[in-house]
Amino acid sequence: MSAFSHPARPRAIANWLTVVAALIVLMVVVGGITRLTESGLSITEWKPVTGVLPPLSDAAWRAEFAKYQQIPEYQQLNRGMSLAAFKGIYFWEYLHRLLGRLIGMAFALPLLWFAWRRAIPSGYGWRLTGLFALGGLQGVIGWWMVTSGLTVRTDVSHFRLATHLLLALTILAAICWTAADLRALARDPGARPARLTMVGAVTFAILFVQLMFGAFVAGLNAGLVTDQWPLMNGHFFPADVLQVRPFFDALFNDPAMIHWVHRWWAWIAVAAFIVLARRARGAGDRPASLALHAAFGTQILLGIATVMTGVSIPVAAAHQLVGALVVVCVAWCAHSVGARR
Repeated sequence: MSAFSHPARPRAIANWLTVVAALIVLMVVVGGITRLTESGLSITEWKPVTGVLPPLSDAAWRAEFAKYQQIPEYQQLNRGMSLAAFKGIYFWEYLHRLLGRLIGMAFALPLLWFAWRRAIPSGYGWRLTGLFALGGLQGVIGWWMVTSGLTVRTDVSHFRLATHLLLALTILAAICWTAADLRALARDPGARPARLTMVGAVTFAILFVQLMFGAFVAGLNAGLVTDQWPLMNGHFFPADVLQVRPFFDALFNDPAMIHWVHRWWAWIAVAAFIVLARRARGAGDRPASLALHAAFGTQILLGIATVMTGVSIPVAAAHQLVGALVVVCVAWCAHSVGARR
């Protein structure tokens, strides 16, 4: 009998989803580097199919460069950039988009295979299809984000960047949760999907706020407003901001205020993580608890290091990587707390 002839293969599907989750984590890191290197506007067109291939001749490279030279980022910030320098920023945006296509294929083809072999457990087909649809929406939002920087602005909207990142991390958490449900089903055919408990929902909500302000920090280059910690340019709070703009305007648009919120909301997130980790350990999942503690502890140190190094690209990229792993660990702990038979 073929290995794929069994009517339901929850463990195989969980393993496949784990690979997709790893690709999404890689995608988040590459996306962070793309932002840190100011590479995101180097490709000014969205070609889902023909864009798979990069420029393959000198003429093609010069044509792409000519398109970039028409947008405000080049005209106001990068005028005089060489073709070699353009190829450098093009690489990161191209790699980011290529990974997006790879993830789409890595999800779609196995999904079709498992569906054809009737290997998807009852009740999971709609969930997997919904995750695939969210992945498609993510591609559309990515282009919507890029378009915000092609006409008037010299960068993308930080609100659209936050939408793009938050949806990616939401998909990541949902894939990890679904994989955990399927692993539980593989161990015990009587296992039911885990429920999202109150402590899990509150932790996710607090984490969502932290990630949103982290995206705002990236979008507005707010990490560069100071290289000090715990003070900001000699002060605990950037009170001078409120002398020139209203509170809510500053909260969502001022780099110094956004930096301050991201820096100190992190400790509210830490408190929520500790409570969730204790609940996971109480539910019998000590590895999940340890993983979450290790992830948020590392993330705090990387966040401080990112500020104090003046947003060093390797350190900031590591900060983005561990941020994605924090999302994975929160999903793991919340799932353990909500597991049921």
